[in-house]
Amino acid sequence: MTGVDELRGVFVAVAEDGWLSTALARVAADPAAINHLFPAVGRHCGRAPLAALPTWSTDDAARALLLLALPPGDGLPDRVELLYRYGDAAEKRAVLRALPLLVLGAAAVPLLQDAIRTNDPRLLAAALGPYAAHLDDATWRQAVLKCVFMGLPLSCVADLYQRADAELATMLAGLVAEREAAGRAVAEDVHALLHHLTAATEG
Repeated sequence: MTGVDELRGVFVAVAEDGWLSTALARVAADPAAINHLFPAVGRHCGRAPLAALPTWSTDDAARALLLLALPPGDGLPDRVELLYRYGDAAEKRAVLRALPLLVLGAAAVPLLQDAIRTNDPRLLAAALGPYAAHLDDATWRQAVLKCVFMGLPLSCVADLYQRADAELATMLAGLVAEREAAGRAVAEDVHALLHHLTAATEG
């Protein structure tokens, strides 16, 4: 899982963080300031990819750092939820990616559930990071199947092999058979997971 120091380090390595440093200080002093700073991140910090954090970009990292500048406490889950609910796709994705770094317990699970219901592959992938450990097994399995259906690489699913079980194997085998019968390609990582689950069951 990405750590705070790593996040800050890779951001500083690729972007000018003068604006971000000021923004972080403002949020620490006045948490409500994040409401107008969060949407402005892309304009000031750019959207360049971060080679050290595959699938992340500078705006993801900057927004995550702004969230980490918020004071912990009972009001944090509500503030995070509002930023997600009223954000565009890039802002929602940043919130989802930052969840494992925030002290929220399971309070943000509804945000994952919302992201999983969408047809935005970026949000689905972000929802299946380390914070997805808080999802119940049934919801998690359905989210993994949705990744397969949408053609997302299963590398986006945190702890996939540790959490996958016999029930997922049965569901996955059915989906693979259905897609192959329809002449649709199935990614190699899907076959690899199914092979692993089948071997584990037989063993």
